[in-house]
Amino acid sequence: MSQLFAVVMLAGVFSLLSAILLVLMDAVDVAFTEAAVGAGVSTVLMLSTMALTSRVQKPSKNKNLAPLLVVVLAGSLLVYGTLDMPNYGSNESPAQTHLSNAYLTKSPQEVGVPNVVTAILASYRGFDTLGETVVVFTAGVGVVLLLSGLRRRKRKSDSSHD
Repeated sequence: MSQLFAVVMLAGVFSLLSAILLVLMDAVDVAFTEAAVGAGVSTVLMLSTMALTSRVQKPSKNKNLAPLLVVVLAGSLLVYGTLDMPNYGSNESPAQTHLSNAYLTKSPQEVGVPNVVTAILASYRGFDTLGETVVVFTAGVGVVLLLSGLRRRKRKSDSSHD
């Protein structure tokens, strides 16, 4: 696609559909993050970047099939890797046979929070959640710095043409 606006909009729609799928899978916390970051913030940042740059992709002279081959190979390996996994929601899956009972029975006493999802995210995965927050914050600061640098360059080039 050479129309970058269409690409950004399709990516936002895909992210929103992914969030809806996550809600249907009862992963509301992940769905909220996907909707906020994927469909919301990412789309706004891409549109802001397009406002400072171009709406149309420059034509590529390289008609190499290597990227397509890499994508097909990686996709095939991912599908092959999931062939021996238990079905979604299966009672024989390791999460159902080992982890879920331990979390459901022990987390209210160990953490003191009645909501199991909150207990897992805030206590058992506390450092992981902190790390994710730091990564998102750092990415946001990086985007703001990049956009401010692009604005300064654009102003300098506009003033030099006057």
